[in-house]
Amino acid sequence: MKKLVVNKDACIGCGACVAIDGEHFDFGDDNLSEVISQENIETDAVKNAMSSCPTGAISYSENDNDNDSCPNCKEKKCCQKDECHCGDEADD
Repeated sequence: MKKLVVNKDACIGCGACVAIDGEHFDFGDDNLSEVISQENIETDAVKNAMSSCPTGAISYSENDNDNDSCPNCKEKKCCQKDECHCGDEADD
């Protein structure tokens, strides 16, 4: 299933996507953009928000099985929560 995602590592919180498409994007507690709706995600407004992002932080995820990878970092070990914690794990 196609999903709309914001890469929090790339987002700089400029607000372009929020200004262009407040139906799908808003600021999170971290003052970075986050997806607030997965409904009707192939609209012109979504596409304009994606193309207006100065860092390219907004994309579609094409994962067939959303439980297999994180929507933020694409790692297969993620907790699947809104906020990715994959980088919090210590490397052995």
